[in-house]
Amino acid sequence: MAGVTSVDPARHARVLYQLYDFHRAALKPMRMWAEAAQTVFQNPYLPTSYTGFGRAVAAGAEMLERSTRRFGKPEFELTSTMIGGHKVDVTEQVVLSKPFCELRHFKRTGDRYDPKVLLVVPMSGHHATLLRGTVEALLPEHDVYVTDWVDARLVPVARGPFDLDDYIAYIMEFLQVLGPETHVVAVCQPAVPVLAAVSLLAQGGDACQPASMTLMGGPIDVTAAPTMPSRLAQQHPVEWFERTVISSVPPYYPGAFRKVFPGFIQLSGFMSMNLDRHIGAHIDLFRHLIQGDGESAEGHRRFYDEYLSVMDLPAEFYLQTVATVFHRHDLPRGTLRWRGAKVEPAAIRQTALMTVEGERDDISAPGQTVAAQRLCSGIPANRRDSFLARDVGHFGMFNGRRWREVIMPRVRAFIRRNDPGINALPAAAD
Repeated sequence: MAGVTSVDPARHARVLYQLYDFHRAALKPMRMWAEAAQTVFQNPYLPTSYTGFGRAVAAGAEMLERSTRRFGKPEFELTSTMIGGHKVDVTEQVVLSKPFCELRHFKRTGDRYDPKVLLVVPMSGHHATLLRGTVEALLPEHDVYVTDWVDARLVPVARGPFDLDDYIAYIMEFLQVLGPETHVVAVCQPAVPVLAAVSLLAQGGDACQPASMTLMGGPIDVTAAPTMPSRLAQQHPVEWFERTVISSVPPYYPGAFRKVFPGFIQLSGFMSMNLDRHIGAHIDLFRHLIQGDGESAEGHRRFYDEYLSVMDLPAEFYLQTVATVFHRHDLPRGTLRWRGAKVEPAAIRQTALMTVEGERDDISAPGQTVAAQRLCSGIPANRRDSFLARDVGHFGMFNGRRWREVIMPRVRAFIRRNDPGINALPAAAD
C-alpha cells in the first residue's frame, strides 16, 4: 500500500543493541543534571534540603537518575559468616576460569568440615549475584562454590560459540574438578542442563557423580504446568526468536559482533510479567524519599540495583534452550541428546534427588520440576525428597525469609543426610 513502510524484523534485530545504547547515550545529559540536583538538594548544609520542596526535588532527581542509569555487575560482598555464634572470614577465590564462566569458591577460614555445594545459578539475564541471599544462607553450614557466568558482550568472538551442549559440558567439568562428594544445587533454568550433566556422568560410570542433586523451580517438563513464559515460547518458532530478539554486540565492546540475546530484552520481559508491582514499588520509593524513610528506601535500592543489572546471553545457548526445553520438550520425552549421545536420567543411581517448587511460582509452576522424580527412576525411594513451599513465588524460593527459614533448612537436612563425609563421622568416632 502506498504510504506504508514495511519493517524488516531481521534488520531491526541487527540494530537493536545500537538503538538501545544510543538511547542511553542521549539521556546522559539528563542523568547528569539529575545527579547534580540530587547532590544539591541532599546537601546537609543547604536549609532547603530539610523542606518538603527540597526532599521532593531530591526524590524526583533520584528517580530520574535511576531510570536512565545502566546498572553494572554488582559484587557479592560476602566477606564473613557466622558459624556456631562466631564470626568467620570469607574470601572469594576463582577455582577455574572458562571463557563463559568462572567457578567461584567462597572459602571460609578454619578447618570445619561441611558438605561441598556447587550452586549452579541461571544464565538467564541476571548476574550470579542475584543469588547472593542463597549463598549467604548456605555459607554457615556448607562449603559453597558458585557458577559465575560471564556477560556474553565481554567475550571476544575468537573464544568461540557457547550453546546448551557447552553449558552441560561446563557443569560436568566443574563436578569433576570438585570431586565425588559434591552436592549440586540448580536454581531455575539450570535444572535441565544439570540433570543432563549428572545423567551423562552416571551413564559413563564417572567417579565424580555428585552425592546429591537439588533442583529448584526448574523447567524439567514445561508441559506439566504451562506458564506465561512457556506459552510465549511455544507461540513462535525458533526462527522468529532469531529474527526478532537476537542482536549483534556493537563494535565498542570486547565481544564485538557476537550474536546475543541482550539482557535488556530479558529484563523487559521479567518486568512486564509483574508491571503493576514494579510500578508500585517505585511509587513507594518516591514516597519513602519524601518522608525521609531512609531504611525503606535503601531496601528498595538494594533490590533494584541487583534486579536491574543484566547480562547478555550467547545466541546459540538461548535459541537451543528455546528449541530443546520449550518447543520439543526433549528431556521429558526421552529424546535429549548431548553431542550425539542420548541423555538417560534413569541411569542415575548413586546421586540422591530433591525437587523444590513454589506454590505461587509463575515462571516454573508446580509440576514442572517434580517431573524429574519420574525421569530419575533408578534412584532408590529412600534417597529422594520432594518439597512444595506453600505461598512462595519464584524468587522467594531462593531469596528472602521463606528461603532462609523454611526451604533452606529442608535442603540442608537433605544434603547432610546424603553426605558421605558426615555419614562417616560417627563411625570414625567409634
